[in-house]
Amino acid sequence: MAEERAFWLAWSQVSGIGAVLIRRLHQHFGSLALAWEASPADLEAVEGFGPQVAALAVQGRRSIDPELLLDQHQQDNPEFWTPADAAYPRLLWEIPDPPPVLYYRGQMDQLDHLDHHRMPPAVAIVGTRGPTDYGKRWTRRLSMALAQAGFTIVSGLAEGIDTEAHQSCLSVGGRTLAVMGTGVDVIYPPFNRRLAEQITHNGLLLSEYPAGTQPDRVNFPRRNRIIAGLCQATLVIEAPQKSGALITARLANDYGREVYALPGSLDNPRARGCLELLSQGAQLILGEAALLQMLDTLPPLSAAPVPAAQLSLFAVAPPLPPEPTPPLDPELEQVLQAVASEPIAVDRIVQQAELATGTVLSALAQLELMGLVSQLPGMRYQRA
Repeated sequence: MAEERAFWLAWSQVSGIGAVLIRRLHQHFGSLALAWEASPADLEAVEGFGPQVAALAVQGRRSIDPELLLDQHQQDNPEFWTPADAAYPRLLWEIPDPPPVLYYRGQMDQLDHLDHHRMPPAVAIVGTRGPTDYGKRWTRRLSMALAQAGFTIVSGLAEGIDTEAHQSCLSVGGRTLAVMGTGVDVIYPPFNRRLAEQITHNGLLLSEYPAGTQPDRVNFPRRNRIIAGLCQATLVIEAPQKSGALITARLANDYGREVYALPGSLDNPRARGCLELLSQGAQLILGEAALLQMLDTLPPLSAAPVPAAQLSLFAVAPPLPPEPTPPLDPELEQVLQAVASEPIAVDRIVQQAELATGTVLSALAQLELMGLVSQLPGMRYQRA
């Protein structure tokens, strides 16, 4: 019988079965190997598996040999984890849709001193691709201070705040993780190739996409859940009202993690997102010493999920004002039509849209950036 990690890889290749449903399969059966042999009726007993989804799963399994797939996949992607592997990040496993396969490139010996299922104490630093000098300066100050205090800096290798965070961390010999929207062998933006190479010497490049995956706009909002999921806290430096950084912050809050925001001027459009976060309950960044003191007093995260009722941040966030939008791509329109004015769970949206879970989640992230839908605690959405 093939090893359990082969079945995590195999299920990730079944069309229409995304990360949320794969995690539910594991929770229900206790093993994805057992789930692979389950009958359609047994699959329908899993939350989110109606007759149509169960039929897709059964059909998809017929064309995949998990053991052969694992052998072939490892030729092009020798370095990856699944939740069956001891090194898979513990905090990432706690989110509702952990990536079933997480590829990496870098120096694992930087992390060998850690307990299994644990990454170093990690803090995400995110923000706009076009920061002001103020935003760059505070990114450098905070990233360097955190790195010198032993924290690992996590960001997305994008232009702007991400780049400043990675570079500043490395400048003081700190560890940094870059979560990518491409394969770990495809550097985007291209001008960060040298930075990516530096990261591999003192940290890791991470991605849920296999080698050779090229930049695609739907991948980048999707990777934000990994940035938030890896970290006990997320820092938003500068972010306009419609920003991927705000999606990361909302996801961090949904996962029961702390969110911090740097205050800025009302006259600066890049500060509006941070000011809104602060008005909705995010912690205020008042300098390096104050931030380190707050982070040092955070309680250890429990493996148990945080009840949605305990999450106040963004629970009553006002919707962004509607703006005229160009005609939507067919998949975006299909997902938007599945979102009602009342809160609806993401698995219900997947069923109504009749698209793969990953496609739906990427579309929801884009629709949120466009101000057309709002995300609520518990992976629920509604029309904005």
